Amino acid sequence: MRLAFHLTLFYVTTLIWVDCEKLFHHRDHSDIASSSQRWARPILEQTAAEQYLSKYGWTEQINWTKIQHQKVENIEDDYRAPKDLLQLIREASSDSKPRQPQAVPTRSVVYIEALKQFQKANGIPVTGELDTATKGAMNKPRCGVPDKVLSEGTLMYNGTSDIANQTSDFHRTTADNNGGTNVTVSSNSRKKRFLQLLFTPRGQVSANPDLVNKLPKMAFFKPKLTWRLMGEGYSNQLSIEDQKHVLRMAFRMWSEVIPLEFEENIQSPASMVDIKLGFGTGRHMGCTRTFDGNGHEFAHAWQLGDIHFDDDDHFTTPSNGNGISLLKVAVHELGHVLGLPHIYRHGSVMQPSYIPEDSMSELDWLDRKAIQQLYGVCESPFDTVFDWIHREKNQYGEAVIQFITYFFRNELYWLYENRNNRTRYGDPISISVGWQGIPSGSIDAFVHIWTWTLDVIYFFKGTQFWRYDNENDQTYTEDAEGDKYPKLISEGFPGVQGPIDTAFYHNRDQNIYFFKGSNVVIFNVNTNQINGHPKRIIDVFPPVVQNDHPIENLNVVYYSYHYQSIFFFKNNFFWKVVNDWDKKKNPLLPLNGLMPKRKISDQWFDICDVHYSMLDKN
Repeated sequence: MRLAFHLTLFYVTTLIWVDCEKLFHHRDHSDIASSSQRWARPILEQTAAEQYLSKYGWTEQINWTKIQHQKVENIEDDYRAPKDLLQLIREASSDSKPRQPQAVPTRSVVYIEALKQFQKANGIPVTGELDTATKGAMNKPRCGVPDKVLSEGTLMYNGTSDIANQTSDFHRTTADNNGGTNVTVSSNSRKKRFLQLLFTPRGQVSANPDLVNKLPKMAFFKPKLTWRLMGEGYSNQLSIEDQKHVLRMAFRMWSEVIPLEFEENIQSPASMVDIKLGFGTGRHMGCTRTFDGNGHEFAHAWQLGDIHFDDDDHFTTPSNGNGISLLKVAVHELGHVLGLPHIYRHGSVMQPSYIPEDSMSELDWLDRKAIQQLYGVCESPFDTVFDWIHREKNQYGEAVIQFITYFFRNELYWLYENRNNRTRYGDPISISVGWQGIPSGSIDAFVHIWTWTLDVIYFFKGTQFWRYDNENDQTYTEDAEGDKYPKLISEGFPGVQGPIDTAFYHNRDQNIYFFKGSNVVIFNVNTNQINGHPKRIIDVFPPVVQNDHPIENLNVVYYSYHYQSIFFFKNNFFWKVVNDWDKKKNPLLPLNGLMPKRKISDQWFDICDVHYSMLDKN
């Protein structure tokens, strides 16, 4: 009897201790060995569908910002021991017993309408029924941010409004007027309509390029943002360095298309960090939302705030394709933090559902334009721009001549893909990494003397110039003729005094044009001497429109093989020199005349700086 009493006391005490413990472990500890054993419940019946539509804003738009600041209920209450523990013990039900049929819930008008809106946005038949296609769409892995969000104040996101219908005929392909490679451009009217659908402030009917100045709480208002992967929010699946590496890549992808830089901050108090990120499961990091387990909701984010990832899901790095791409999910959630809603358009990184087969190599054109409606485009003067000519052999062994366009600014350079009208994904790169031996800092000019018998490249900085070895991809210290580098400009080009503002080689007359102040010096490479005396730039290159001329102190003069034209760059503007095509259209145009100025960012897109901490050091 006494022994039975002690055994009973032991069992009850043990049960009470288990009930007070926050973490419940399986008998084989399998839930400790793998955090991904907790699975999200599938949506198979009407009640679950109603909860889904309500959770993601289809029944009623959700004030997502307000939810972020709601008080988190005391989760300790869930684990307090009851007064009479024995009354809770019940015999487990047997699956062999017949279940009682449950009543079919009624279908409200609100539910049916929300279901139809969801079906329309997802491009599935609009039936108003919870059919197989609708269940499939609802059970797709997705972002936890609601699709229909009402922001606190005046801003309303309409991220789902008819955007699915903008995809089929959105683009048209045209050939470059100068015979260049085909590029994809978008109809201006359709672009405008698409962006209006994304951002519709109450009381306004159109998106504005200066939106950032008119819509408070929608975008960050400083050019550099800090971020931190919180120490209490590390993933159990990836190394800390892998987690940070992927997050840096995600931040960089946005930084490459807008004038924002992101810097990791591990020093300041957490309250001073702009964007805080972390991994968690279930109740996590003091958040008002609860993660649902493996297989459905991967992450959620707060506009101008934080990002949380569900660590029950199997995240992987880009080099490992067997799992959920952390990069793809992080880029999506960062889009929310920066102010973008969900976008129901194929190819958009802001689609609410995770598409495993879609690669995450870059942001597509319309995602770029959407984020630029909030933050504007990148605009800063360049030090030098040039087309690098090189000979290669094609697959048939035939010699072909190709060019690559480069933009240099400060310590960085970008390769520009003219056929795609954007920079190469992953640029900018440090000049010291890509061009060995070139002096650090701003480069004044690049000159490529290229004929059938000559192929010489020079870089100019200050009073000196360097010759570049194409074969070995580095500067010469001494070339085959015994000339040592760097050399004084006045020694290599008699009559030209350094430093210069810029220079370019014109293949048509085989002259180098050196620009300094308001003058230009023309140097003949065949005679190795200047042609006459320095001339005023405005006399050699007169304006087509009176008073529309850079006059002096040019940043760049650049001959583009893609456009078959010369361009003058000064600050954030460019002037195109009248070419043969222009003369054919209008014979009255002056020879070498400068066409009216335009913004550089209207012709060459997304040439943006990134924070130095995100540069490739190798």
